[in-house]
Amino acid sequence: MQHARNFIDGQWVDSAKRTESLNPSTGKVLGTFADAGAEEATAAITAARRAFDTTGWSRDRSLRARALFEMADRLAERRDEFVTMLARENGKILEEAAFEIDLTIPKLRYYAALALSDHGGSAEVRPGLYSMTLREGAGVAAVIAPWNSPVVLAVRSFAPALAAGCTVVMKLPGQTGLVNGLLSELVAQVESLPAGVVNIFTESGNSGAPLLISSPDVDVISYTGSTVVGRLIAANAAPTLKALSLELGGKSPMIVFDDADLDAAVPVLTKAITTFTGQFCMTGSRILVQSGIADELRRRMVASLQAVKVGPGDDPASEMGPLIDEHNARRVEGVVADAATYAKVLVHGRRDGAFLSPSLVEVADLNAPIVQQEVFGPVATFEVFDTEAEAVTRANATEFGLAASIWTRDVDRPLRVGREIEAGTVWTNTWAIVHDMFEEGGFKQSGVGRLNGVRGLEEFQETKHYVHAAPRA
Repeated sequence: MQHARNFIDGQWVDSAKRTESLNPSTGKVLGTFADAGAEEATAAITAARRAFDTTGWSRDRSLRARALFEMADRLAERRDEFVTMLARENGKILEEAAFEIDLTIPKLRYYAALALSDHGGSAEVRPGLYSMTLREGAGVAAVIAPWNSPVVLAVRSFAPALAAGCTVVMKLPGQTGLVNGLLSELVAQVESLPAGVVNIFTESGNSGAPLLISSPDVDVISYTGSTVVGRLIAANAAPTLKALSLELGGKSPMIVFDDADLDAAVPVLTKAITTFTGQFCMTGSRILVQSGIADELRRRMVASLQAVKVGPGDDPASEMGPLIDEHNARRVEGVVADAATYAKVLVHGRRDGAFLSPSLVEVADLNAPIVQQEVFGPVATFEVFDTEAEAVTRANATEFGLAASIWTRDVDRPLRVGREIEAGTVWTNTWAIVHDMFEEGGFKQSGVGRLNGVRGLEEFQETKHYVHAAPRA
């Protein structure tokens, strides 16, 4: 049995509470993890504060780059180990687990390089009077990452924080305690990382995380998760006026126009519903289709979703794994059952333990709960529109604004329609393409701030303005 511990101030720390980690495919115990709380969170904050205040980490760009490059190398060496554990503990299929890790390695290297390339500005404002700006690490950054993609989403926050010169306290979710342990081992292997710069604890409860929000020793919070929790974090961080980077919920519209290539669209629309079993902030959970091809796309999507092979994450034959646990599978099953009282269920997912096959629900009412609320499971709505203007109205009808996708052969339409869509990312004839050098984040209730790109680094920096008056000769 594996046992994962917390990593705080360069030391392995056990907890009084040990919690079992289960394979959602089988319900069997995979191992145990040290389940942290307020004590571990306090120790981690103290260590990060001391490391920021007393070590050269925040001022040594070369050291920061070296540590991040080393971390990337260690992850590349242990790639297959991470992929296997993600498939077993998180439930995602092997292909998607590999996709997560293969996204993570270059992200570490991108921010390692960016640590060396940051710069300020300078000018002689008038004779003898000079100004310059320099960026510096904001201080201690608290990272709270979710269970649906714990490795890449943790790195997406802590890599720019480290590159910027911050020290990090990271709270990881109990649902992936053993994956978290692998990530902690990876950090511990980085010889160039001073003790206390990165501190990691796993918590299944909620006594440690609130301390990250309220502590005056934490300067920045980077949270990925639900909009509901994001609002609570913003409210509880207000007394200390912490900087916030929040990537929250989504309800991504996939807009399919009459001239779309359905042979190309249908496989992607299917993956947009089933990737990570729909437990993904960018899940293509709303299929908006123009009336001229609605019958054809409806028929194709029903057949495609009914053909999805659901099975264990570590089975190479599986095309979609289980949800994170049976409780969530029952919750999503209930959402579809409720939708059947006011909409037409075209494909009704079948549940077996934590396994739940995909569902498709046709609905016209924009105020319907299944349109307005994030399901976080393999469920999509099917909504028909007539005109471009109606497509935009439907796309913007929810409180979310994380991402959208447009399917058309018209070269001008994507820019014309995309300009009107209230979303942080708009894809054309594709979905879920992310580039490290380009920012992503949400409009409206889907978030605050941006991750990836240079802006992702700046979320963890302060800008200082120096003014120098030369003495008179």
